[in-house]
Amino acid sequence: MAKRNVRRSAAPGPVGPCPCGSAEAYEDCCGALHQGRSVAATAEALMRSRFSAYAVSDTAYLLRTWHTSTLPPRLTLDPGQRWTRLEILDTERGGMFDTVGVVEFRAHYRQAGRPGDVRERSRFARQDGQWVYLDAA
Repeated sequence: MAKRNVRRSAAPGPVGPCPCGSAEAYEDCCGALHQGRSVAATAEALMRSRFSAYAVSDTAYLLRTWHTSTLPPRLTLDPGQRWTRLEILDTERGGMFDTVGVVEFRAHYRQAGRPGDVRERSRFARQDGQWVYLDAA
């Protein structure tokens, strides 16, 4: 039997619940941001979408939402690390009418069958009207 080429969607991502922890489907939540169909309205929304980008290995989105003053020349994700859950611990500013914000979070992962987590206070700023990740505070 001859093989057929099957065209896949250019957008990465899971089918089902969004990795960011919302009750929405990925496609309607962070997937819409990853695909450029919407933009993050708040720093927390950007944080959630960036966590989801790590979970689905969308490095293009991660780089696109990084402030130009702190943007790394390249980003390589560890394929053995699976991001499993996000907890938002605190937010400071970062609302729809702010220009800066801080989001403290704990991101859970599994690597080599073992659980782990990363805790960070991330700073966000608006650049060209869009929320972007600045750095860890």
